[in-house]
Amino acid sequence: MGKKLTNNLGLKIGSVLFAAILWVLVTNINDPFTPIDFTDVPVKIKNAELITSQGKMYEVLEGSDVIDSVTIMVPRSLMSSMQGKDNIEAIADMNNLTNLNTIHIEVRAVRNNDKVDSFEVSNDTLKLNIEDKKNISLPLIPNTSGSLQDGYIVGNVTTDQNLVRVSGPESVVSRIKTAEVNVSVTGFTSDIGTNAEIKLYDAKGQEVSKEKLTLNINNVGVKVEILATKSVPFRFTASGVPAAGYRATGMVTASPDSVLLAGKANILNNLSVIDIPDTEIDITGARENVVTVVDVDKYIPASVNPADGEFDGNVTVTVAVEQETVRTVRISEQDIAVENLPEGYRAEVTTYEEEFSVQIRGLAADVNAVEANQIRPVVDIGKLIESGALEEVEEGYYDVKLSLELPEGVEMRDSVTVRLNIEKTEPETE
Repeated sequence: MGKKLTNNLGLKIGSVLFAAILWVLVTNINDPFTPIDFTDVPVKIKNAELITSQGKMYEVLEGSDVIDSVTIMVPRSLMSSMQGKDNIEAIADMNNLTNLNTIHIEVRAVRNNDKVDSFEVSNDTLKLNIEDKKNISLPLIPNTSGSLQDGYIVGNVTTDQNLVRVSGPESVVSRIKTAEVNVSVTGFTSDIGTNAEIKLYDAKGQEVSKEKLTLNINNVGVKVEILATKSVPFRFTASGVPAAGYRATGMVTASPDSVLLAGKANILNNLSVIDIPDTEIDITGARENVVTVVDVDKYIPASVNPADGEFDGNVTVTVAVEQETVRTVRISEQDIAVENLPEGYRAEVTTYEEEFSVQIRGLAADVNAVEANQIRPVVDIGKLIESGALEEVEEGYYDVKLSLELPEGVEMRDSVTVRLNIEKTEPETE
């Protein structure tokens, strides 16, 4: 029996091998292996909390979280069931992170993975940049851009939230210096209410991309106040009297002489001048121009504000003071008029000479401009009684003060006495 089993042993072994090979050939001929191609296969990152729980962040480098192409060899009979991107997956497990911050990518078929003969991938390594996570809070800075219509300026700009929190990779977050929102005001004449995107900038004013960052808010409500403007002049007056022989010319100059104000149009329309009280400027005893710096801020109505950023509220005011000029004029006796004489009397003014000199005084421009026909000598009986120079009107001779009616700003320097002769008139007879 033993001899029968061992007879032709080589032939028997060869027969078994031939049968196996024949079976493989028949099988391959009937169900050969066929490639299936997949493109742009995303890589799923598993156990990412191993990094994030340490207060760190990771960034995928060089697009290594997408495999450009994967080719698998599968029996032809399974091709239809294994095609489609949903049947291929790529996984990178943070547990397998190397010191070089790389992870081997495992690729598998979702269905019939055990039937896959081989995998050919264009990339099998996920590359990462890992760094500390940083959090900062920044005040929101509201800005405006563009040009308003003439006669308008931007007033207060406010946001409905004034703080933004930013988190992300330390290398990116450390670059951020400001968080800003911007609203275009071009063409507006009334207040603006809108939403604006928050943008981040570095120390050089370059925008920092938010791609790798997380913000607690990305947009914020912004209100922009649009104010009308108007140039309003100051009006100054002075108190006090200059030294004897000097006068204020009435010329008051200011630098600046007006202020550009901003406010609501209905308020500005009712504002035409800003009066500064005379208590701010005192010219008592002055013998030359008086120069005073006046802080006018407190006289600007609270409902408006200066629109010129360079205006500090200080105005230099000059009150012109000049020495009086004296001029001698000739008065004719026959030109003297008597006024307010009671009925039943007549009066005549006599002087020691038919013409006499009178000095007038005032500012040079006023005095030099006086013409002879502008000088009217008068004896006013009514004023003499009011002043007590005459107690009552009776016949007789009286030495009284002569008055001169002169143009405004000019007056007699010294008093002049004339002789007044009052007589009763004869009653008329029928």
